[in-house]
Amino acid sequence: METSDLCINLILALYFFEMNLAVTMNDSGNGLKQSAGYTQAKTSAGVSPNASSVICKLQDTTRLPAFSNDGDYVIGGIFSIHTYMYTVMNNYTTMPELLRCTGRIDSEELSYSRAMIFAIEEINNSTKLLPGIRLGYQIHDSCASIPMTVKVAFQLTNGLDKVFYTNSNCSPSHMVMAIVGGSGSTPSITMSRIIGLFNISQVSHFATCACLSNKQQYPNFFRTIPSDHFQADALAKLVKQFGWTWIGAVRSDSDYGNNGMASFLKAAYKEGICVEYSESFNRYHPLSRIQRVADVIRRSTAMVVVAFSSFGDMRLLLEELSRQPSPPRQWVGSEGWIIYPDLRRFTICGGAIGFGIPRSVIPGLRDFLLDLSPAEVAASPVLTEFWEDAFNCSLGKSSATDKRLCDGTEDIHNLQNPYTDTSQLRATNLVYKGVYAVAHAIHNAVCQETHSATQCDKLSRTESKQVLTQLKKVNFSQNGYHVSFDANGDPVAKYELVNWPKSKSGSLELVTVGYYDASLPVGQEFNINKKITWLEGRTHVPVSVCSDSCPPGTHKVLQKGKPICCYDCIPCPEGEISNDTDSTDCFPCPKEFWPNAERDTCFPKPVEFLSFSEVLGIILAAFSVCGAFLSIIIAIVFFHHRTSPIVRANNSELSFLLLFSLTLCFLCSLTFIGAPSEWSCMLRHTAFGITFVLCISCVLGKTIVVLMAFKATLPGSNIMKWFGPLQQRMTVVSFTLIQVLICTVWLVVSPPFPMKNLTTYKDRIILECALGSTLGFWAVLGYIGLLAVFCFVLAVLARKLPDNFNEAKFITFSMLIFCAVWITFIPAYVSSPGKFTVAVEIFAILASSFGLILCIFAPKCFIILFKPEMNTKKHLMGKNPHWD
Repeated sequence: METSDLCINLILALYFFEMNLAVTMNDSGNGLKQSAGYTQAKTSAGVSPNASSVICKLQDTTRLPAFSNDGDYVIGGIFSIHTYMYTVMNNYTTMPELLRCTGRIDSEELSYSRAMIFAIEEINNSTKLLPGIRLGYQIHDSCASIPMTVKVAFQLTNGLDKVFYTNSNCSPSHMVMAIVGGSGSTPSITMSRIIGLFNISQVSHFATCACLSNKQQYPNFFRTIPSDHFQADALAKLVKQFGWTWIGAVRSDSDYGNNGMASFLKAAYKEGICVEYSESFNRYHPLSRIQRVADVIRRSTAMVVVAFSSFGDMRLLLEELSRQPSPPRQWVGSEGWIIYPDLRRFTICGGAIGFGIPRSVIPGLRDFLLDLSPAEVAASPVLTEFWEDAFNCSLGKSSATDKRLCDGTEDIHNLQNPYTDTSQLRATNLVYKGVYAVAHAIHNAVCQETHSATQCDKLSRTESKQVLTQLKKVNFSQNGYHVSFDANGDPVAKYELVNWPKSKSGSLELVTVGYYDASLPVGQEFNINKKITWLEGRTHVPVSVCSDSCPPGTHKVLQKGKPICCYDCIPCPEGEISNDTDSTDCFPCPKEFWPNAERDTCFPKPVEFLSFSEVLGIILAAFSVCGAFLSIIIAIVFFHHRTSPIVRANNSELSFLLLFSLTLCFLCSLTFIGAPSEWSCMLRHTAFGITFVLCISCVLGKTIVVLMAFKATLPGSNIMKWFGPLQQRMTVVSFTLIQVLICTVWLVVSPPFPMKNLTTYKDRIILECALGSTLGFWAVLGYIGLLAVFCFVLAVLARKLPDNFNEAKFITFSMLIFCAVWITFIPAYVSSPGKFTVAVEIFAILASSFGLILCIFAPKCFIILFKPEMNTKKHLMGKNPHWD
């Protein structure tokens, strides 16, 4: 304990010691007096009290809420039987008035105190637990206030003895062995700090603050109710389970509410839950503070309100909310108020859910509670006050004059209030277990187990510190309820999930709809086994979110300046998807996949290539086949008229070779259509390069022949012997072999290969042939272009030769077309995307091939077929008029 706390406690001890001595000599007049004592006179075993007995303590016990003066060991009890403490403004000129409780009696707290008496009497009648030893008790009213709790703590600690004697036969300590209570966290914290100085154990049935689990500050504290640490975690998981991410939070401004809400907010943050507001209030605050909290709830957008509050504070808030219509809210409550029947009169809480202490059954308790004789009631100021309030009658002349006298017809069995209602025993069982825990601790301290029986020494010098040590080790079951404490003095956390549906009569009722067990594996703690009724009687789960869920295909973008639960849903960028609801980010599809239109699934990208099944492929293939057939038909025509002058005059051997190469040129374009393969990629470029060189070589040979033929007509010229048929064949073969060599090197070093083009288009895959070596590809094209230019130059030189015989100008036109086509091919090839690159290359092949066949062979076929009169040697040997 800190030095400051010790000093405060010592000062309080001195003050209250003086105050308490005066208490025994005064009567506050309300029937509930805080002066107390007990007689603890015992002789040796088997000897009855007589004149020689030593009275160790002699006190007035008539003004306690409940007492027993014949116990070998005494257990203290502190309950909030009244709801308020009488407040007096001191002027510091006269003796302050005595502290006293006021207000109506809390009948449920009264039942707790009576349950403690029942448990002690049950233990005293037991032959197994503390045999031969009787337990006494002192039960006090703290009226849920700090000053009264301090006062009562000192009373239980010092015993308020008027006379003290010393004798070896007396009980070694005038203090109680342990205390059961109190009924709240803040009073329990205060009491634990005081009685902890004297090593007196405290077993609370209703103090749930997680701070009390700190054994360094509260080494003497135990409880039979779970810590709020577990309840806060359970509430956060409950809120998350129903999809509520935007909630309001209210709490009691006390240790219970503040610590409990702090734990809940921490757990809620981990679950991704946002809190729109968090307000605190207390029944001792001004009404304006309660009204402000109520207004915050009314103006909020959160549909769900989590209330970590005590019963008394919550009642004030609900009363304020009931005065003015409020939008419907789904209430989620802590055990501090959700199980109280008095609050179910507020219909605005219809459909509320929360955690309560599990229900239990204590055999014989109901009969004990209802077994109140008139003499017993009259002898107890507390029971007298309870009886008069319950039946609105007076038991004596000293009571209020506006009440009728009780005539004996009052029957407590017909009374309907929390005192008589034993159908929902919750905290009552915690008191019951707490008393038994203390009894077992005393048993373990003073009793020895033998083979034949249990021997207990009631005269042993047992101190409260021994009971504290044994209380840490208790582990037993009573009425089927297990009792043990962990290292923090806490029990196993188990809760009932309760719901407030509206009954057929229109009133709210408490229904258990599930359970929560913190000892189960993660994810299995909840067990909801009944249908929940929500606010306004709805059957579907209400929605409480700041922003609607983002569907798959979108991702969350936080709104500036707002909590993480407030966001906008933005579609995923191109090429990315999100397949979860409320995804915080999108992720890209694999390289060969692409999102669907909703961008929530990746599908394989469609594969694209120039196929024979599409229109463009069919058209190009048709032109390619037509060109090949045209070449074959012309070759047939030429072969049929091979003896005619026009065929013989135009070097029929080169003509047939040219037609053959053109046929191959047309057909090689078919290799560019269809799905690329390793062989088709190598074949299409090499076949194209070789056949076109063969074609150009033939044209070049024909051009040279034309030039040589006219040079040979000059006097003394024998040039034709240097360019005869053999030389012509060698020229064609040589030019072609050079291209074959280039293609061979290309294929050996870095051949073309099929590839998937993933860069040209993002949403589809282009199957194409990679060039392998770019240098090899452009070397093939460059060589073709070089031959074409050379051929074009020679054809230009021979263009003015006699028209009737000269085909040089037709070659010139064909080379002009050829060069134009391939010059425009280069930029078109580079800029065409995907399968259109292949289409451009095919188009260039077909265009240049058709240019050659039409320019060179079409005029001759026209003469052969339609102008046979021009197909004569005389006509072919004729000269142009300007040569005359």
